[in-house]
Amino acid sequence: MVMSQSKPSPNYSERESHSDAEKLWSAESEHKTRRKIDLSVLPLLLLGMTVFQLDRMNIASALTGGFGQDIHIDQTTVNLGNQLMFLGIIVLEIPSNIVLQKIGPDKWIPAQVLVFGIIATFQIFLRNRTDFLVVRSLLGLAEAGYIPASLYTLSTWYEKTELAKRVGIFFFGMFGGNAISPLLGAAILKLDGHHGLKGWQWIFLIEGIFTISAALLILLLLPQSPSNPRPCLLRRGVISFSPEDRDILRTRTTRSDSDSDRESDSPEKALSSPTSSIKRALLNYRRWPHFLLAPCVFSTWSPLTTYTPTIIMSLGFTRIQSNALTAIGATLALPLVFLFSYISDRTAKRGLTVIAAVTCYLLVLIVCRCLLPHVEGKWNRFGLWTVINAFAVCYHPVHNTWLQLNCPHRSERRVMASNAGLMGGSQIFQQKDSPIYLTGLVVMIALVAGALVLAIGQEVIYLRVNSRARRMGSSQVYVS
Repeated sequence: MVMSQSKPSPNYSERESHSDAEKLWSAESEHKTRRKIDLSVLPLLLLGMTVFQLDRMNIASALTGGFGQDIHIDQTTVNLGNQLMFLGIIVLEIPSNIVLQKIGPDKWIPAQVLVFGIIATFQIFLRNRTDFLVVRSLLGLAEAGYIPASLYTLSTWYEKTELAKRVGIFFFGMFGGNAISPLLGAAILKLDGHHGLKGWQWIFLIEGIFTISAALLILLLLPQSPSNPRPCLLRRGVISFSPEDRDILRTRTTRSDSDSDRESDSPEKALSSPTSSIKRALLNYRRWPHFLLAPCVFSTWSPLTTYTPTIIMSLGFTRIQSNALTAIGATLALPLVFLFSYISDRTAKRGLTVIAAVTCYLLVLIVCRCLLPHVEGKWNRFGLWTVINAFAVCYHPVHNTWLQLNCPHRSERRVMASNAGLMGGSQIFQQKDSPIYLTGLVVMIALVAGALVLAIGQEVIYLRVNSRARRMGSSQVYVS
């Protein structure tokens, strides 16, 4: 820090001028340090999230390429395979956090990406129903800890006021992967028959190799922690943190935590007692609506990501056209996600923003369910399904941030509930209800309506608790 070179008896105005200059210098330096985090940590986690989603959801494109017929499985088996995948994520989520405690995010995150990339690649060898169910289960087990570990890592590098926007950007990887996947599928399916491989085999092979390459890149470049911001295997990363940057990072870490939760930046201390942290989070009944809201809404995204290309193909489009058109709704979701994240940061009204996003999605579902049986023409029906896909996830990053901001201990922020919803949602679209899935849409409306009630209830709980705290002379406890 720049030290004052004042005269022996400086007057007040001189001291005030120096103080202002020092504050400006500190703000500029902190901005540069934060920019380095934005260019090193965030893009690598975003890349991992993108390949995570590609490997999880490229089955949708594979189904339009004859995958189900070639290995002799029906829609019931596909739904069961997806359920087993999400069950695997749930089963290993807590053990994954324990491993995270032992070895740290800089090693655990790329290790996970590498393993699920290898498993995803081996899907080219699937031949029957048993193979499919086993590999989907293994894929879920391998993916179990990636999102919690990444969100925890972001919370150690960014302060609370910066977190919502970065979480939104991070989830761009998921939603961006969902947008890219059908486009890649449309292009890769053109390789059908080359070198004796089916189009769906090329999808699993090319995207799996891409995931393995991403894992190696993350291993080489991801900084270890704010206290030691250099990659594990390299002397320095592409973005180098100076000694001044390290001082600023340590100051930011101390400043962002309350006195009761000042944890060390080292993985061994910052990630202590994951089981007790999860227990503490789940036993706080004031946050129960959060844990119910997430699976209610997110469950409706699961069937959309799996069957939208097939639905569009049933309208009369070719398999290549169907995959390309599916990308439109997924792409429109990106500006909506960013919009609600921006509103959340701009207004600091996290709960009201979540309520607004869920309300928009509910209205879209109701309108589309009413119109689908009556509209004529494949383009009109395609437009309705596109709007549904665009609004399906606009609430998610804001809600995730709202929950994390109300977890006083950073280690509690790894508790996730959305995968339970994805597992249940895998059964919403049934073969007998295809291809329009009117009954499935009714189920989705009921789930999202229930989520809206939970979001309003969560906001009311926080407002009442905060009001009581202010009457008792305490500071505000929860972010509403």
